[in-house]
Amino acid sequence: MKKIIFFLLLNSTVYGQVEKTEPPFWYAGMHNPELQIMFYGKNIAANDVSVSNNIVIKNIRKTENPNYLFVTIDTKNCPNQDFVFSFSKNKKVSFTKKYTLKKRKENAAFRKSFDASDMVYLIMSDRFANGNPNNDSDKSVTEKSDRANPGGRHGGDIAGMIKNLDYLKALGATTLWPTPLCEDNDKTYSYHTYGQSDVYRIDPRFGTNEEYLNLSSELHKRGMKLIMDYVTNHWGAEHWMIKDLPTYDWVHQFPGYSQSNYRMTTQYDINASEIDTKNCVDGWFVPSMPDLNQSNPLVLNYLKQNAIWWIEYADLDGFRVDTYSYNDKTAIADWTKSITNEYPYFNIVGEVWMHDQAQISYWQKDSPIASIQSYNSNLPSVMDFTLHDAIGNVFNEDNANWGDGMIKVYDNFVNDFLYKNPNNMMTFVENHDTNRFNQNYKNDFQKYKMAMALIATIRGIPQLYYGSEIAMNGDKGKGDADIRKDFPGGWNGDENNAFVASGRTAEQSRFFDFTSKLFTWRKTNEAIHYGKMKHYLPENNVYTYFRYTDNKSVMVIINNSASTQTIKTNRFSESIKNYKTGTDILSGTEINLQSEIILDAKSVLILELK
Repeated sequence: MKKIIFFLLLNSTVYGQVEKTEPPFWYAGMHNPELQIMFYGKNIAANDVSVSNNIVIKNIRKTENPNYLFVTIDTKNCPNQDFVFSFSKNKKVSFTKKYTLKKRKENAAFRKSFDASDMVYLIMSDRFANGNPNNDSDKSVTEKSDRANPGGRHGGDIAGMIKNLDYLKALGATTLWPTPLCEDNDKTYSYHTYGQSDVYRIDPRFGTNEEYLNLSSELHKRGMKLIMDYVTNHWGAEHWMIKDLPTYDWVHQFPGYSQSNYRMTTQYDINASEIDTKNCVDGWFVPSMPDLNQSNPLVLNYLKQNAIWWIEYADLDGFRVDTYSYNDKTAIADWTKSITNEYPYFNIVGEVWMHDQAQISYWQKDSPIASIQSYNSNLPSVMDFTLHDAIGNVFNEDNANWGDGMIKVYDNFVNDFLYKNPNNMMTFVENHDTNRFNQNYKNDFQKYKMAMALIATIRGIPQLYYGSEIAMNGDKGKGDADIRKDFPGGWNGDENNAFVASGRTAEQSRFFDFTSKLFTWRKTNEAIHYGKMKHYLPENNVYTYFRYTDNKSVMVIINNSASTQTIKTNRFSESIKNYKTGTDILSGTEINLQSEIILDAKSVLILELK
């Protein structure tokens, strides 16, 4: 890729209209009354700016690029209304631009977000379902649909998501997390949309902004929630602002391109060199993704307002933030706090792909680890990558040695003391960047049951990756496309339609029916959502733990050994207390707790105690 180096446009005597206004509109009654509006047009900075309706202009910022004007107004006590900006040259109005403050939804600031009572369903948006084949290609973007190309656009869209929301609800999902839906106009490999080219526009191959709003509405009608996958660290090289940078330092330049070293530990390593830290944070993730400079106040404010605009516009229930720990840590903490200041109950989960609990903890709000350095990320939730690491091979370790088998899972929770809020962590066995669980375990149904039972019953917010529930697999070693296959039945003419019971194979039905039963049960169990946890050292590769409140208790036993095990219940008397029996939520069988429990090899019991 060519290095992206900013150059000033030559001065011109042509003064045109406003080509872009961002945010395109705003909302009255926001907690932060200051609104920075970016106006873009040929030599627009040569104009003076005024505004109607007694709106107060607090600041006008011009940059070295005359095609930009950043105008900050005060919306305090302003009702929802239309008003007009006038752009003048030599005291003569050249052109005007209407702007709108819209009315907010009632109690918008106090929206309920996703939490440990939810199950989050993650989909690769281009690969889930094609509900509208007419939008597979669009003249306004470069890459066209080519389902025969594993790394091409396949046609999954918002219409396909809406069409299959009842499938997700039947599965037990309560929250939908689609991979980014904003426009990505890369010439190839644009389907993942993490290299966005317009962050105020839904990619036309997914649908329209209005369709995204409809997706949110349809989820809410079903009592479900919507998470937006948000990217603060970088944009795509085809972003219209990258092609005409407002300032040289809008993106990190060395000059031009330098790749990140990906060593996120440099963010808090007291012995790290400045050059290593700079190369991690300021280096580009990949050549096609210019690294945004969040330490530039104009960039940071742009990102804050864009995020808040989407929350208001689409009535969002949460964010997942990509590559969170690659951002400038002071700036990203400020970005996060600006959102939770507006929405005190809004949950944001950050991708912190690290392999040590202390290092992950550093990035969670009020972390006892980060407080040593007087740092607070303000990030409510992080992803439990160390649990994912343990799950990766643990169910193949039948006859465990001292450090093998279920002790790896046990040890993950031993370190929960490092987290300020372990119950607000996202747990998962796979996602769109990892090897498929069913690939690792060769579609072994018993191992799948143990893994799903684990993430469904431990602390935190379980996340299921699309297709796990129908035994989809994929080898990341063959490339990302193999772990992001099309969901069977999402396209007209698919021979296998796994969205409906009659279309599933016997294997798909077995996986789906179990998953649905497990997560549908989970929806209503408060002990699993918010209860405490007490676990017992694994013996003979059998791991036992309890989730409990004052009034309810759930006992989980996972036998990861290759043989039937007899579990003496007197060892768990402090947790069993006066409970006499437990009902297996999967089979309905009542189990006596007074003496011993016999459990088959590679199996799990989830008991509601009575």
